[in-house]
Amino acid sequence: MRRGFKTEAERLANDCRSRLGCGKFDPAPLAGVAAELGAEIVSAADLVAIERLEELKALQDDALSAGTFRRRNGRKVIVFNPLHEEGRRNSDIAHELAHLLLGHNVRTIESVGDVRFLTCDREQEEEADWLGGCLLLPRDLLVKAAFAKMGPAEIAATYKTSEQMAKFRLNASGVLVMVGRAEAKKRR
Repeated sequence: MRRGFKTEAERLANDCRSRLGCGKFDPAPLAGVAAELGAEIVSAADLVAIERLEELKALQDDALSAGTFRRRNGRKVIVFNPLHEEGRRNSDIAHELAHLLLGHNVRTIESVGDVRFLTCDREQEEEADWLGGCLLLPRDLLVKAAFAKMGPAEIAATYKTSEQMAKFRLNASGVLVMVGRAEAKKRR
């Protein structure tokens, strides 16, 4: 990830949440972010039969999370997998919204056999992961939750994210280290 991106992403997420009327401890409302970006959020079950999605899941459980597409009229559509748990869906949608906020473009068309798919480069994926996490779990929220002794599972359940996202944000943001130091200092 490019130097300074994490700080930039925290600021971008805070600005976005502020424009949408969120407080510093509030996750970004994904529908509001999408509307601000002129994007639509659609369940894949609205596009194909749920049975087809279940077949895909049986073949490869993690084959479909979410993706962003542009319609011929230029409108952006985020399609998510309705078979995932709510927290996972929110994390996936936030990731796609982050791509849009950052102005990422689809980089290449890949083929595996007869199947073609679009990819982004690794740095863009890392940036979208980080910014998506900032939208859902702002640093101030994480600090408050960590001081309240909330673990990743409780944070995920409370704020409707995946537990994996809560663990990632707590660890990668340095919140746990900061809270641990502050508590150690109090005990002295």
